Amino acid sequence: MVYLDSAATTLQKPPAVRRAVLSAMERMASPGRGGHRPAMLAAETAFSCREAAAELFHLKDPENVVFTLNATHALNIAIKSTVKPGDTVVVSGYEHNAITRPLAALGCHIKVARSPLFDREGILAAFDREITGEVSCVICTHVSNVFGFILPVKEIAGMCRERNVPFILDASQSAGAIPVHMDELGCAFIGMPGHKGLYGPQGTGLLLCGEGKNTLPLLEGGTGSLSARQEMPDFLPDRLEAGTHNAPGISGLLEGIRFVKRRGEGNILRRERELTHMAVTGLGRIPGITLYAAEVPENQAGVLSFTLEGMDCEEVGEKLGRREVAVRAGLHCAPYAHESAGTIAQGTVRASFSDFNTPGDVKRLIQEISLLAR
Repeated sequence: MVYLDSAATTLQKPPAVRRAVLSAMERMASPGRGGHRPAMLAAETAFSCREAAAELFHLKDPENVVFTLNATHALNIAIKSTVKPGDTVVVSGYEHNAITRPLAALGCHIKVARSPLFDREGILAAFDREITGEVSCVICTHVSNVFGFILPVKEIAGMCRERNVPFILDASQSAGAIPVHMDELGCAFIGMPGHKGLYGPQGTGLLLCGEGKNTLPLLEGGTGSLSARQEMPDFLPDRLEAGTHNAPGISGLLEGIRFVKRRGEGNILRRERELTHMAVTGLGRIPGITLYAAEVPENQAGVLSFTLEGMDCEEVGEKLGRREVAVRAGLHCAPYAHESAGTIAQGTVRASFSDFNTPGDVKRLIQEISLLAR
């Protein structure tokens, strides 16, 4: 199979990730739940993963790295620790439901900083306009999961610092390919999955917590610390990590982070962009296709959306799947992005690349779309 759905989950993992998961299942117990060797090994691995993540994302304290089930879990903690019911919150016009649904559940007034697709200056002007005195939080995706649009988050973070407004970053599509520096951005929180650009297993995620930020647990329960108290510990990471850890997942995530550090984020992004450019060039020759690609390559990561005239995007995705080409079709859990790009009625077909894709994969996609277009 040609797998081109890494914006959902990277299917191909470094061999060390698989080995680490299997080893943990055989050798590790629960971290912080005993003084025996299996528990100690799990605790050591968990802390090594926190250290590796802190180094990659430039956090001073590894204990401010919190393990979650996925990015949605991480972002829910971030939002519910920062935003109160009824607050006014500014988001970009490219947000995922992992952001917008928690805000809707809290009854927040959502101000959307809308801009044309791939327009960096336009989105900066929109945030500048929308971040007014009543705003209690700004939340922004780093990269659109639908279109690969890289948003100017450094500048948006700067606006938030100037106006003393907390900033939450969704790094679901950037972590592992685009540098994310907590110390430079000054975010209140950064949420990300382990199973995408960090090449870890499904069921893993990270919440990076800014210095001195108050946190609100989504779950209460055992932490292996302060067990005589009936309140959750008031220190990280224990405050946000109730229950048994996913030791196999954390072991795999550690190896995924190590892979990213060895390979280099810049090299991974460069490869993804090369494949995206190749796809744009080849698909652009096919009659009836509409591509959503940036004129300036630096504004787009390894995600490409398109539509094919006369065919529903779900139909295109299904037919490609039958031909062993895996893409995603529809709204991709991001209706705001489709409203911004004018594709809300039909959605798009999305091809997304990882460091394990090849030019041959792109050629196969072009070949199959050419056959469908006929």
